[in-house]
Amino acid sequence: MFKNVVFILLLITLLGWMPSCARRGNVTGGPKDSLAPQLISSFPKNFSTQFSGNIIKLQFDEYVKLKDLDKQLVVSPPMNTAPEVTPQNPSKILTVKIKDTLQPNTTYSFNFGQSIQDNNEGNPYQQFRFVFSTGPAIDTLRLGVKIKDALERKTDNFVSVMLYEVDANYTDSIVFKKAPKYVANSLDSAKVVRLENLKSGTYRLVAIKDLNKNNRFDPQTEKIGFQRDFVRIPNDTVYQLELFSPQRDLRITSTSHTKKSRVLVGFQGAIAKASLKLQKGNEVIPHRLVKLAGKDSAEVWFNATKGDSLTLHLQKDAYQKTFGFKVKEAKKDSLQIGIGPGGNLPFRDTLFIKPSNPLKKWDSSLMRLVRKDSSEVKFTVQYNEYRNTMAVLFDKEPQEKYKFSALPGALTDWFEQKNDTLQLNTNTGDYADYGNLKLNLKNAKRFPILVELTDSQGKLLASSYSDKSSSFSFDLIPPNTFTVRIIYDDDKDGKWTPGNFMELKQSEEVYYYPEPIEVRMNWDAEQTIDLGP
Repeated sequence: MFKNVVFILLLITLLGWMPSCARRGNVTGGPKDSLAPQLISSFPKNFSTQFSGNIIKLQFDEYVKLKDLDKQLVVSPPMNTAPEVTPQNPSKILTVKIKDTLQPNTTYSFNFGQSIQDNNEGNPYQQFRFVFSTGPAIDTLRLGVKIKDALERKTDNFVSVMLYEVDANYTDSIVFKKAPKYVANSLDSAKVVRLENLKSGTYRLVAIKDLNKNNRFDPQTEKIGFQRDFVRIPNDTVYQLELFSPQRDLRITSTSHTKKSRVLVGFQGAIAKASLKLQKGNEVIPHRLVKLAGKDSAEVWFNATKGDSLTLHLQKDAYQKTFGFKVKEAKKDSLQIGIGPGGNLPFRDTLFIKPSNPLKKWDSSLMRLVRKDSSEVKFTVQYNEYRNTMAVLFDKEPQEKYKFSALPGALTDWFEQKNDTLQLNTNTGDYADYGNLKLNLKNAKRFPILVELTDSQGKLLASSYSDKSSSFSFDLIPPNTFTVRIIYDDDKDGKWTPGNFMELKQSEEVYYYPEPIEVRMNWDAEQTIDLGP
């Protein structure tokens, strides 16, 4: 009897234990792995000399995986054909296959950035470098470089820093045509970029936001920064390069005859300064160029008849483009008028009229602006042909309601179409809803100076210009926290001008006040900014 009881209890225990044995799960508990993988051996050894092969083997102490290798791996000197790194799946051994011809007596550096990570937790092997020389010695010189944007407060990441050897074959145009002698990259976090394993010599130092990753500068799409004077190595100076997008040369990217009376032109650069001619045979056809807001495209408007064969010629300096087309049958573009802003009109904003078609003429005597008591308000209008916008300018009073109206015939478009009656109601707030900011500059290096207020994202909110005064007033600005940007406008064109690499001309100097400035409602703020060293 006792034996039977013992047997039954033992059986119950086993049955309760067996499901738990069969249940699969993850091991829990214990500290999380935070250690990066480590290289335990390689072939050849790191920092080897007299290397003449094309295969490198790297063995690690744990399984590793590759992440963003195309962004992170930087080979210096750069190779015409990128090396192949395998496998792509987790492994303890990585194989690097070199597909380019190695240069004699040259030190090569493979900087893997953060691309090698452990398989479980993704801990990166930070800035792992594998170095070898095809000659008898490893070059050991280095150079430090800081990168900043010439205009914006935020600097791009993944910027290539390059050294071009200055020898008998060197010209400044080499940056457009050939890869540099040495290259390093800021990746996504480096504050100081280190070019390492360099030979002594004289070099041109540049930085490029190399979007197409070809180790050459494309001025139509990429930013560049440079040191004006040649750099001699060895050198313990930490250079600072300022990135800028150069003024683009005009390039027509597309042309299409979209409507009966207009041609759509896609472009890069400054099309507003181009010479345009529209012809029907030898006859010159009147036309109007209008920029499309927020796009790198414009429209050329004209009057023509269905079936006319027209030719559009665009030219700027040595660049020219010709587009021939036959006029389509299409419905005439009716005149639509937009006007705004309605509702609240900030004191620093402007009332705008935006017609759908270019204007040929206007009659301001058919326009009227009145207050809420119906008294007349003096105003002027300014029409921008290129933007196809008309500003209605007047002195605004606080807590006032305004009514703008335009009678039929006040506006006449390109096709002699006239507007219908227009009306807009708008109003201003109280002065107390806004704040005032006065900035006093000390130790300004030179004039003229352009002072700009931006938000935290760099959007321009207000600006003020002076060719002699050190005080800048921003009255009746909406409450906000502002960033102050100060520009030395050396070419006196009222805006920031980028540099020019081929002329070795740096961008206009920009200074950011390091602290944000808060402006509150019904508040007068004043700040002194010392621009001295």
